[in-house]
Amino acid sequence: MLGFTKKIEPKHGGHVIVVGNEKGGSGKSTTAMHLIVAMLQSGRSVCSIDVDARQGTLSRYIANRASFIKAMDNDIKMPSHYTVDPSHEMMAETEAAEELKRLELMIEGAYLNHDAVVIDTPGSASALSRLAHSYADTLITPINDSLVDLDVLGHVDPRKMQIMGPSHYAEMVWEQKKNRATRDGGSIDWIVMRNRLSNLVSHNNREVERLVSDLGSRIRFRTIPGFSERVIFRELFLVGLTILDLKEAAGTHKVSSSHQAARQEVQGIIGAINFIPHDQTEVKTGT
Repeated sequence: MLGFTKKIEPKHGGHVIVVGNEKGGSGKSTTAMHLIVAMLQSGRSVCSIDVDARQGTLSRYIANRASFIKAMDNDIKMPSHYTVDPSHEMMAETEAAEELKRLELMIEGAYLNHDAVVIDTPGSASALSRLAHSYADTLITPINDSLVDLDVLGHVDPRKMQIMGPSHYAEMVWEQKKNRATRDGGSIDWIVMRNRLSNLVSHNNREVERLVSDLGSRIRFRTIPGFSERVIFRELFLVGLTILDLKEAAGTHKVSSSHQAARQEVQGIIGAINFIPHDQTEVKTGT
């Protein structure tokens, strides 16, 4: 057996944030849009990619923002935005491979030309979603703070209230971590974000917190608090704005205590993301 050192080309360029969860209604697009605006306001150049083009929530959010800018003659910041056209059901194998290659080139071009790339993925399993996950420097998985939504991460024994094992989504993330390491020697920092946290601590809250903590130590993710339930988020979607835009877009410095709390939630999420340089890595292999 002869050993040799194979040098893996490291990833150079912007930080890639993937927002993923194979369950609808978890707040993926709201999360993605607030991350985009927060980074734009910090002076970063941002590219956004909507892999969930069939649902297209992030794309509609950004289109609403463009309409607001045009109607109000406002110069609030916009990302460079791209969408991935949805696959047709009878796509041939060669077409599917070409579709994956297009997304691969889109992501690589985006992080080479921007400080940050934010990718919104569909609430269902697909080859495109798996590929997008494999490019994440940071993966953010929003979940609603309930035992029902916890099932996207791990299966719970209802009698013993213990984790029986990881879900299909968690296993997929693990596979994409390996794919990422093989491609460029990089790693994926997985963050699970607990949305719709209640101000009233209940037995359910405590059980979810315990189970998420247990699962996180097993399959290696960090947990952070996310967004509380706020009507303002749904209202802002219609005009393409985020809670971070209110002062600038509305032309006022008056922000309610509720809105200020929401801004702090966003800042907490941004603070949890580690924007780190990508170091060159060598992998030992043998023949």
